[in-house]
Amino acid sequence: MVPREKWTDERLDDLNKKVDDGFAKVDARFDKVEASLQAMYRVLIGSAATIIAALIGLIATLIGVNAF
Repeated sequence: MVPREKWTDERLDDLNKKVDDGFAKVDARFDKVEASLQAMYRVLIGSAATIIAALIGLIATLIGVNAF
């Protein structure tokens, strides 16, 4: 296949559309990945808060048992 030496406006418009469509697909995938990361972040924060609350409860229990 011999490359064309001349780019017409129509060919440039077609290329521009293909590039725009490709970026639109990448943007859609990025939005899905971003939503997944935000969900994982919420789970991580919730888990950390639960662990901290459990540790505080454990420490309070141990202090209370040893106080008497």
